[in-house]
Amino acid sequence: MNTLQKTLIALATGSLLSVSAQAAVNYTGQPYIGVKAGQIDINNDDLKDVDKATAYGVYGGYNFDPNIGVELDYVGSEDVDYKGGTVNTKTYGAYGTYRYYFPNTGGLYGKAKLGIANTKTDADWKVAGQTISKSSSDTGLAGGLGLGYSVSPNMSIEGEYDMTASDNDAKLWTIGAHVKF
Repeated sequence: MNTLQKTLIALATGSLLSVSAQAAVNYTGQPYIGVKAGQIDINNDDLKDVDKATAYGVYGGYNFDPNIGVELDYVGSEDVDYKGGTVNTKTYGAYGTYRYYFPNTGGLYGKAKLGIANTKTDADWKVAGQTISKSSSDTGLAGGLGLGYSVSPNMSIEGEYDMTASDNDAKLWTIGAHVKF
């Protein structure tokens, strides 16, 4: 991910955080949008010993009540050096979510999500002086667990561990923030 893309993500995050003070709470349902960053680990049958990559993503969802909701997300990785070439990954997911608010903690909650995700891996590397390119895409069961904290009625921060169960197994650790409208 180049410097311009990182700058745009930082500006978008700052903009989202500034509007959180003006967003109104809707108790009949609550949409949210957010950004996250972390580390992705790919386990692909064709790619052995790929280093973990920095990953950036966006997500949004809708809480039908404080506990039950739906969420969509996109996470893309930076290019990682691999045997004289590069590897990168993109994951798109759709999930059902459940949040459990711990009593007497002032906004601390646990989050679980389960759904489907498509993981696409693009790679090229050198073998005996020849460049080999490989692209694979697979859709499978995906889920995640995390902890979050409602900083205000309109903003939360979350740490998550997500995993996809497909030919392109991806394990993702992220920290993110989202604004509720």
